[in-house]
Amino acid sequence: MPKGTIEHANLTVSNPERASRLLQDLLSWHERWRGPAMNGGETIHVGDENRYIALYTDHQPRDRFAKGAPLNHVGLLVDDLDGAEKVVVDAGLEPFNHDDYEPGRRFYFFDWDGIEFEVVSYE
Repeated sequence: MPKGTIEHANLTVSNPERASRLLQDLLSWHERWRGPAMNGGETIHVGDENRYIALYTDHQPRDRFAKGAPLNHVGLLVDDLDGAEKVVVDAGLEPFNHDDYEPGRRFYFFDWDGIEFEVVSYE
């Protein structure tokens, strides 16, 4: 049976630079690559050596995504939940739904495009 892991996810965002800065500050990630993408768009890959999130824009105006469309949330694992929450607040975003149950503590936030993120710590 094959074994695997998630290597990347590709999200459409209105401002890849802003989203990249948030993920770099939140996860201590770095920009891995940037360049042109389909439909005259551009993409920034931000992550670590083994996984990343591709932040794509086609420069088309659109409203915020509706909750759950096209996905429920992206889960991010951190080693300092309080520090991560400060990064989110400093970015002008609002954490919500704080909880503490096995296997760890967590909170959620919506980014500027309405994409929901869960930030969790198992420490």
